Amino acid sequence: MIDQDAYAEVARSAVERLVTKERDAIARAGTLIFESLRAGGVLQAFGTGHSRSIALELVGRAGGLVPANQLGIRDVAYYGDATPTDILDPKIEREPGLAARIWALAPIHPEDVFVIISNSGGNAAIVEMAQLAVDHGHQVIAITSRAHTSRVPSGPRLADLAHVTIDNGAPYGDAALPLPDGTTICPISNLTGVLAAQLLVAEVVSHHLTAGLTPPIFRSANTPGGDEHNAALLQKYGPRVRLGDA
Repeated sequence: MIDQDAYAEVARSAVERLVTKERDAIARAGTLIFESLRAGGVLQAFGTGHSRSIALELVGRAGGLVPANQLGIRDVAYYGDATPTDILDPKIEREPGLAARIWALAPIHPEDVFVIISNSGGNAAIVEMAQLAVDHGHQVIAITSRAHTSRVPSGPRLADLAHVTIDNGAPYGDAALPLPDGTTICPISNLTGVLAAQLLVAEVVSHHLTAGLTPPIFRSANTPGGDEHNAALLQKYGPRVRLGDA
C-alpha cells in the first residue's frame, strides 16, 4: 500500500523549503522582471514537457501579469510550417536546433525577460533557448531542480546559463515516493514550480506598488468588466502577447 500521507509530507517540506530557502532568489528574479516590464518588456515563459504548465501559469491568468507570453514547441506548428504530427514525439525537446526555430517565430523585443522552466535543466531545447536569450542580451530566470541538474552528465545546463536560479526542490528524477522495485512515483516539480511562478507575480506586483505604478494584471473574464479591462491592457502589447493558444 502507498501511504498518501507520505507524499503530503514531502510536498509540505518542498513548499516550506521554497518559501524559505529560495526567498532571496525569488526576490532577485522579481526585480529583474519588474525592471523589464517597466522598460516596456514582456515576460517570455518557456518550458517543455510538463514544465509547460508552469510557463502557462504565468500567461493569460486571472490575477496574473498581462505582459507575459508563452513560448512553446507548438509554436513551430502554430506559427511555422511544421505539422501537428511533427511535434508529437515526446522526445522532441531533445532535438538540437528546435529552440532556434521557436525563437525565429517569436515576438521577442530587446527589453524582454525570460523565465525558463525545466526540472532536469539539461534538454537541448531548454539549454539552447537559455543560450539564445543570453546571447541576445536578455536576463534569464531559471526554475529547475538543483538535485537533478547536478547529475546531468555533460554540457551546459539551464542553471549554468541563468542570471537567477530558483531551485524547485524536486529530487533527482522528480518523483518522490519509492516503490519496492526502485520505481518512484508522485512528482514534485510542478507543485513547487507553480508556487514559484505565483510568488514571482506577487514580487513583481509589490515592486509596481512601491514605485507608485499600477500593476498590469488580468481580471477574470468571468467577472463584470473583466473582458473590457483585459482588452484595454492587451492593446499596449499587441501580438507580443499571444493568448489564442494559451
